[in-house]
Amino acid sequence: MSTAEFPNLTPLQRQIVQSIRHEDWLALTQELVVTGQPDSENPLDPDMPSGSEEKIALLVADKLRQLGLDVSLHAKQPGRPNVIGTWNGAQPGPTLILNDHLDVYPAGDPTGWTATGGNPYAPTVTGDRLYARGTSDTRGNLACTLLAVKALRDAGVELHGTLKCIYTVDEEKHGPNGAIYLLEELGITADYEITAEPSGWTRASGEWGIGIAVAHSGNCLIELRTEGTKSHLWRPDTGVNAISKMATLIGALEKLPLTHPKPELYGGTQPMVCFTRLRAGVPREMQFTPAECTAIAAVVGLVPGMTMDSILQDVQREIDRLAAADPTLVASVRQVPNSLFVPATLEVPTTQEPVASLTQAYRQVLGEAPAYYRKNAYCDTIRFSHAGIPSVTFGPGEDGWPPTNEYIHTPKAVPAAQVMALAMLRLLGAEDA
Repeated sequence: MSTAEFPNLTPLQRQIVQSIRHEDWLALTQELVVTGQPDSENPLDPDMPSGSEEKIALLVADKLRQLGLDVSLHAKQPGRPNVIGTWNGAQPGPTLILNDHLDVYPAGDPTGWTATGGNPYAPTVTGDRLYARGTSDTRGNLACTLLAVKALRDAGVELHGTLKCIYTVDEEKHGPNGAIYLLEELGITADYEITAEPSGWTRASGEWGIGIAVAHSGNCLIELRTEGTKSHLWRPDTGVNAISKMATLIGALEKLPLTHPKPELYGGTQPMVCFTRLRAGVPREMQFTPAECTAIAAVVGLVPGMTMDSILQDVQREIDRLAAADPTLVASVRQVPNSLFVPATLEVPTTQEPVASLTQAYRQVLGEAPAYYRKNAYCDTIRFSHAGIPSVTFGPGEDGWPPTNEYIHTPKAVPAAQVMALAMLRLLGAEDA
């Protein structure tokens, strides 16, 4: 890059952004993707064992030590250490948390990973995409955070305040051993927080950008159960098929307008019921219709004001309505045992920090204003926000990456790291910011 590409930057700012290079991001992301896999796979299912993030945690801790940060590890469960790297500034000032997580989604059947030759953890560059599990969620974003901090350190920046780089475990299970543990049991706090999670977008025209998620929707898991009467396969008319009754219920609930206040305030967010698992019948009894069927559904897109009780009441009302028209429908609903209810967060005003600094940095790097939105997915941003810290999400990963052949759009990576670095510079009051 030439200095003409950033005419409105100070000499320090220009030095910082020009030190962040694509080849460094690519090499670091590839290293992060392969480390500790598939141990770091962490399913949301509450009845499935959690992943182990120790290997990737130790690598990230070593990277932070190489940058000169004070590093500590904090584990609620053995083999699952959260990593905190602290940079205490030369002058007093605010504390900023820069966050990302260490676990990843399960990769599933490797034969579906055609873009990586059948190995979900083989980083593969094709055109302007880097494919592998964890590229968008969230190793590619994590690499940006490390490069942004490195750029500030290499430039000799003296912070007025404190930077805490916090890398959490258990994010994919909504944080009980990660963000919740750090906030509620260790008392971690800050003035501002930025989570580097997927917020990138690309249109069919090729136009792209990186949004700032100023708020997040909530979610929860519900379990539905229908009861029937077992019958012979050859005489289904003599019984009540629990699967058929569940099918009726699924069709109705997928269209159910859940009670929520003023959706226009939240970017048109619409709460939705999404079914993810169905169980019915028992082994060696295909000759009979099942007497019981159980389904698991995620309720997503929750907005502030919605509660577990309000959702269960909405679903129960729909069950009662359907049962009034069909007395053979016997159904019940409850929260999935051992699952967490995740409330939505309120918006951080775009004129307040940390949004204001991210916005200014975005304009400086990309020459335009970012898009602001409510992210319809869980991020640890939610936990920091509920702890009273103004928190947002910003990262180059694709917001809506595909479950198989996950990828990150590589042209977003360097600008994202540059934006992070300049925003940190401004938020922590460094000279020449």
